[in-house]
Amino acid sequence: MSKAGAPDFFYREAQRLGYVARSAFKLLQIQNQYKLIKPGSSVLDLGCAPGAWLQVACQSLGPLKNGGSVVGVDLKKVKVPSIHCDARVQTVFADVMKLPKHQVRALSPQHKGFSVILSDMCPLVSGISTKDAALSFELGMRALDLAVGSAAILADGDNKDGQSDKSISCSDDAGVLKAGGHLVVKLLESEDIQEFSRICKPLFKKSSWLRPKATRSSSREIYLICQSLKS
Repeated sequence: MSKAGAPDFFYREAQRLGYVARSAFKLLQIQNQYKLIKPGSSVLDLGCAPGAWLQVACQSLGPLKNGGSVVGVDLKKVKVPSIHCDARVQTVFADVMKLPKHQVRALSPQHKGFSVILSDMCPLVSGISTKDAALSFELGMRALDLAVGSAAILADGDNKDGQSDKSISCSDDAGVLKAGGHLVVKLLESEDIQEFSRICKPLFKKSSWLRPKATRSSSREIYLICQSLKS
């Protein structure tokens, strides 16, 4: 069992296979289990640095002739990896927390929205568990708001005994995830994750938690896989 940051099996495999980070194996496992990304899918990758999920997403689209697109957004400037990516992949240097939905939608094919939204966003860890978990929840809620729109979240919030204040300030425009689309959100384990799951559950046909095998033993991260957004 490796210490955080120490080379391990997944790190070595990433180097061998040309992935820019070991995190590629987290999305590979998600994709193998849930088959979220299909040929022709339009994928939005929130918090895309350093680009490993861009690589896996593009691979999952299949050959270039199948079409599809992958758009990565990050606070850091991310160069599209030369391996496992092709012309269908682009990156945008922007703050997800401040990016208006209409600008996000404009990044999708024909401005019609995305079929898959991936959020691997994580706050700068302070080491204070409650603070880190709260920041992670905020990032998760932002991803959900971009996906489904604040109207859907607030409608659910009417039944939550005032808990909807955690959903951060959002405009009431529609989300950018297509009906039937899928959402993957990373959170740090805390009591808040069940609240997040409870908000998502009525919005999607199916939702389930996954802790990928490539997750370091010292990490508290866990992913909520939300499948088939209800229309």
